[in-house]
Amino acid sequence: MKKFTLTDEEKKTLLELARKSIENKLMGQKDPELQNPTENLKEETGAFVTLKKRGELRGCIGYIKGIKPLWKAVIDLAKESAFHDPRFHPVRSEEINDLEVEISVLTPLEQIHDISEIEVGRHGLLIKRGFLQGLLLPQVAREENWDLHTFLDHTCLKAGLYPGCWKDDKTEIYAFEALVFSERELK
Repeated sequence: MKKFTLTDEEKKTLLELARKSIENKLMGQKDPELQNPTENLKEETGAFVTLKKRGELRGCIGYIKGIKPLWKAVIDLAKESAFHDPRFHPVRSEEINDLEVEISVLTPLEQIHDISEIEVGRHGLLIKRGFLQGLLLPQVAREENWDLHTFLDHTCLKAGLYPGCWKDDKTEIYAFEALVFSERELK
């Protein structure tokens, strides 16, 4: 899988952009701008922005594939996570100081034909069958302490399918890696 790296400075820039975009939306202001982004920040790559409130999930939205420069994607995804994740009410101003921003930058998807190729904690998964698909980031399996079969089953459930659907030949399994970083790590 193609490796993608960011400097600590680039990571901090993305985290600041994510937080600022949420704050600006709450105050009715325009999105933040980034003058002279580095080549890495111009890269079009898949990304997710996860918001946690006191350690609990508060929102998570992402692009599986790159559709715009990373820095612009992070701005959009931060707002989507804060205000449009259908699992949660929109973030309110009084919550902003309790939120922690985490960003996951994805490698391109690679189809898996043998589940022994999957390394729990290193790989994220996308399971697809017909029009249904579900994705779980690599850190989810690690945080939940899942083994491989549990991770596959939960990815099936995320797709709206049944546990074990990954054993069926009609189900496609894709793996990816993610460069994951958060505000807590980079303070």
